Parts: sequence; C-alpha cells; structure tokens
Amino acid sequence: MKTINSDMLKNITPRAALEILKQGNHRFVNNLKTNRNLLEQVNETRDGQWPFAIILSCIDSRTSAELIFDQGLGDVFSVRIAGNIVNTDILGSMEFACKVAGSKLVVVLGHTKCGAVKGACDQVEMGNLTELLSKLQPAVYQERETKEDRTSNNYVFVENVAKINVKRSVKNIIERSFILEQMVENGEIGVVGAMYNIETGKVEFYDDVLYIRDEQNPSFSVKELRH
Repeated sequence: MKTINSDMLKNITPRAALEILKQGNHRFVNNLKTNRNLLEQVNETRDGQWPFAIILSCIDSRTSAELIFDQGLGDVFSVRIAGNIVNTDILGSMEFACKVAGSKLVVVLGHTKCGAVKGACDQVEMGNLTELLSKLQPAVYQERETKEDRTSNNYVFVENVAKINVKRSVKNIIERSFILEQMVENGEIGVVGAMYNIETGKVEFYDDVLYIRDEQNPSFSVKELRH
C-alpha cells in the first residue's frame, strides 16, 4: 500500500475518505490486513504527513483507529480520550488537521460497552475523572427510552447513551468550531459519527449525523443543524 502524499490527498474528497475507512474496516473484519512496509512508511513520511482523516475515539485499548480501519503510518490523525468527548483542545486539534494539514473527514468513533459511558450512567465521581464524566451526562439525560434500571447493569441503556453521545459530539464539533463549520459548508470536509462493536470488529456509520456537502448531497447546509 502506497503511503499518502500531498498529491494523493488533494484528490481525496470527503466522501472518498469515508469510503476508504469503510473499506479498511471491511478488511479488518475479514482479516485481510493490507501488506505494508512500516519502516518504508517511516522513511516516506519523515519530511511531512498528509493524513486524509482525523478520528476521535476512546482510550479503550481495543479501539485503535489505525487497526480498526486498517491504516498505516501517516494515513490518519488519531485523537483519543475516555468517552470520545469533545473539548477545546480537541477542537483545536481538529482545526489543525483539517485547515492546516488538509484532512478531509472528521470521525467521532464511539464503541460498545464503553467504560466511560458506564461510569456516567452510574454517576461515578473520582478525582479528575468526575469532570470528564460530567461531559457525558447530557447524553445520559437525553436518553428517555429507559424507564427502569438506568445504570451500567442495563446493556440497552448503556448502548443508547453511547450512541447519543456520539451524535451529540458530532453536532458539538460543528457548532463550536466556526472553522470546521465553514469547511463543511464549503464542501471541503465532512463530519460523521460511528460506532465500533468490540465483539464483531464492525464499524457502523450513522447516516443521520453524516455531514458532507458534495454532488450526492448538494443541498446540504450547516444551517440545518440549528433547527
């Protein structure tokens, strides 16, 4: 697999970037890992990097974005934090990735059986973790389907909260970053939410939080998110 360079990146659209990740996950699930010479990629990226996407995922040891999407050195920016939450530092990193480095797609990747989500469901308080989990609480409150046992013991409740959290994060990215909002509006980048299943290895992309303005969706406007 050839290492992505500046010329290749210029020809990758947001929609194409999404397809690359989908194909990579398909290879991962089917144990068809691309044969890469990683040391060669070290050499090829020593003077620069041209990642086509930036992926925000959880710190969970089972959710390495590069492995899940079968990507090599220099292919993607990887941002990891418990509960795949969004904060100012992460938004700044995304702005750098897209506006400066030229990445074409922002992905918020949650995962099933997330420990951070479980902690938020149980309203855990422990040191600095308390503040982090508080950022997940809006997703807990937004989950209205579950009437009983709203704790981490309820698998359905936990997964509902995880899904809501991903979708909230996607919208927060666009609403809190004028730079990224304008890039989406101009068709320069796309933003999407997804969920990784730690039992199957499959990634499900959420079409209802897929924000790409291109020939397939020319009428899309970021203004739609304000309603």
